[in-house]
Amino acid sequence: MNLLPLKSLALGFVALAGTVSFAQEASQKPKLVVGIVVDQMRYDYLTRFENQYGEDGFKRLQNEGFDCRNNHYNYMPTKTAPGHTSIYTGTTPQNHGIISNSWYNKFEKKDVYCAEDTTVASVGTTDVGPGQMSPHRMLTTTVTDQNRLHTQMRGKTIGISLKDRGAILPAGHTANAAYWFEGGDEGKWITSTFYMNELPKWVQDFNASAKAKNYLKEWNTLKPIESYLESGEDLNAYEGGFRGKETATFPYDLKKLGKENGGYSILKTTPYGNSITTDFALAALDGEDLGQDADTDFLAVSYSCTDYVGHNFGVNSKEVEDTYVRLDLEIAKLLEALDKKVGKGNYSVFLTADHAAVHVPSFLSDNKIPSGYFDMRSFRKELEAFIQQKYGRDDLIEDISNDQVFFRYTVLADESIDAEALQKDIKHFALQHKNISKVFTRAQMEQGSYDSGVAALVQKGFDQERSGDVFFILDPGYLTGGPTGSSHGTPYSYDTHVPLLFYGNGIKNGHTFEQTVITDIAPTVAALLGIQDPNGTTGTVISEVFK
Repeated sequence: MNLLPLKSLALGFVALAGTVSFAQEASQKPKLVVGIVVDQMRYDYLTRFENQYGEDGFKRLQNEGFDCRNNHYNYMPTKTAPGHTSIYTGTTPQNHGIISNSWYNKFEKKDVYCAEDTTVASVGTTDVGPGQMSPHRMLTTTVTDQNRLHTQMRGKTIGISLKDRGAILPAGHTANAAYWFEGGDEGKWITSTFYMNELPKWVQDFNASAKAKNYLKEWNTLKPIESYLESGEDLNAYEGGFRGKETATFPYDLKKLGKENGGYSILKTTPYGNSITTDFALAALDGEDLGQDADTDFLAVSYSCTDYVGHNFGVNSKEVEDTYVRLDLEIAKLLEALDKKVGKGNYSVFLTADHAAVHVPSFLSDNKIPSGYFDMRSFRKELEAFIQQKYGRDDLIEDISNDQVFFRYTVLADESIDAEALQKDIKHFALQHKNISKVFTRAQMEQGSYDSGVAALVQKGFDQERSGDVFFILDPGYLTGGPTGSSHGTPYSYDTHVPLLFYGNGIKNGHTFEQTVITDIAPTVAALLGIQDPNGTTGTVISEVFK
């Protein structure tokens, strides 16, 4: 008996079954992925303020989704631009090139901003500068780019944030649009000619509404202030506050204070900036018909107010607690709209942060925890005096910024000064300086290979072309700047430990205490969608999150 026909038929059925199975899987992909970045959100904000949250915001994501409770940044500096970029590219500044918010460009001999692009023009405002932005300094693709490529550009990508960099970098190179908020006298959402020449009607309509104006109102605590038990006293010495108000205490008359605090820009330093971000995201959901066809769309939303409030008032302030209580409601509002517009089970969400933050050092010091402030100007003067004494020149240093020293290589070449020898001399000098914890050189970064510790974090943030020649790290709890407000940027856990929540289509309920890193997010989302990883990806898939 000839069994070949039967064998072929059987194989045909197997192949058909595989095709059907694949088709089913394909049809079960989320129609929309929503990436939420909460600027400066520490992981412990999920636990500290837990009793203040409702059931439909953060808790819904935690209780119905997957919670990575030991999620960290795996590089330094922990700042906004590299954070957003690393989330969406699946790699670190070593590869994607966004080494800080701004950095010294040794070839152009000037500071450059991560998103600035003078080849494009503003759209939606008459001001020239605010809209001259694009992702052109980002060297790798994003998961949003890969989704666009996978769907032959049919899947849409929209990026939204009060900060231009918070919208532009996540949205990638191929985005349909990225929108950011122009404060001042404008109070409008704008973009650049990199994306379009004219704002869509839905954006024009939003800008023409009274949304921004209506948020210039009193900011008082949402709940009775005496119930805010997870933050310090309202009146204290650790907060910046606003010009025109003697104390940084509730309530705040934003309409009145806006006159001395940048007009509509004051909204950025209040929870209402997050509210208008949600309002605009919902308008985009409708205006762009996101999640309404077979091709997966991507909505990248970054909530920026949390960062502004943290910098101004500090992580232990009533203002920060109120901001997160209110943000919880914004998350709930967004999820409810997604349920109605896209359908529960038809979308996926991830929520994380671009960095965390340290307690105000003066607060830590008052509580007997080692901390303080580093005088960068004095250090620079002392360093320049040392170099003058050692080498007889005062022009070997071209720039000091982002805790990096940049050499003037033309002078080094003319004077036959060995760059590595100069690196070692500066390293030795800096390590003798109080409150400088560690120093690394370009030679170490280029010639060594570090798998753990601070050196590994520095190396993953080191770009051969864009980074400096000597890198120094302050002691834990130390900042440059004044005695009020919180900040970030270090390799310490208070800056690296951030939330990571997955929720929705394809995501199981659960949690893990195993360490995950920020560069794992993009490949995990790519795996969920069945698309190619971003081209610089160094992270790995968090397989535990999948059903």
